[in-house]
Amino acid sequence: MTRLTAAFFLGTSLALSAPAMAFDISAMTDDEKAAFGEAVRDYLMENPQVLIESINVLENRQAQDAAQTDLQLVEANSDALFDDGHSWVGGNPDGDLTMVEFIDYRCGVCRQFNAEVHDAVEEDGNIRLILKEFPILGEESVLSSRFAISVHQIAGDEAYEKAHDALMALRAPATDESLRGIAEEIGVDADAIMAHMDTDAVNTVLQKNHELGQTMAIQGTPTFVIGDQMLRGVPRAGVAQTIAQIRESM
Repeated sequence: MTRLTAAFFLGTSLALSAPAMAFDISAMTDDEKAAFGEAVRDYLMENPQVLIESINVLENRQAQDAAQTDLQLVEANSDALFDDGHSWVGGNPDGDLTMVEFIDYRCGVCRQFNAEVHDAVEEDGNIRLILKEFPILGEESVLSSRFAISVHQIAGDEAYEKAHDALMALRAPATDESLRGIAEEIGVDADAIMAHMDTDAVNTVLQKNHELGQTMAIQGTPTFVIGDQMLRGVPRAGVAQTIAQIRESM
C-alpha cells in the first residue's frame, strides 16, 4: 500500500471517528493532491465493490429519510386525509385501519389495481377506505373526477361507488356523452349530474384535494396512505400483503 493510500484510509478513519481531527486535504500541495487522487482512483478501480456498498448505504439512508418525512406529512395532515368531510368513505366506516387512495380515472395502474384494492378491503373486513379524487392526467381526468364528485354530491355514497367502478372500467374517451351513459347505466338523474359538474361545490373538492396533494408532494397515482404509512405507488408486496404487514407493526 502506498503512503498516500495509507494517508487516505487514515484520514477517512479520523474523519469518521473524530471530526476535530479530520483529514485535511487542503493542507496538501498540488502535487500531493494529484497523487492522492490517483491513489484513491487506483484503489476504487481495484475494489469497485466499495462504490456499490457506498451507494447502497446512501440509498438506504435516503429511503429512511423519505419514510420519516412521509410519516411527518401524514401526521401533520391527518384531518385533511382522514376526515375532510367531502371524500367518499367505504369499506367498514368503523374499521380500525384507514386506507386512503389518491386516484385518477385515466391512470392505467389505478385501473389495473382497482379490483385488488376493493378485494383486499372486503377480505380484511375492518378497513375504512377513503378515495381522493386527484385528476392529474389531463382534461379527461378532470372531467371524470367532476362527474364522480357530482354523482357523490347529488346521489350519495352507493351511486358514487358504482360511478367509480364504471369510470375505472371505461375504455372509451371520457366525454359528456360517455359520462351521461354511465349516469343512465347506474340509475341516477343524468341531467342533474351533468348540470352539477361545474359548480362551486365540485370545484372546492378538486381544489382541496389538489392543495393536499401539493402539501404532501404527491406527483403520481395511485398514492396510498395506510394507517400512518404513505406508499407512493402500488406496494410491491401487493395491497393485501402490505395491509397485513402494517397491521403487524401496529
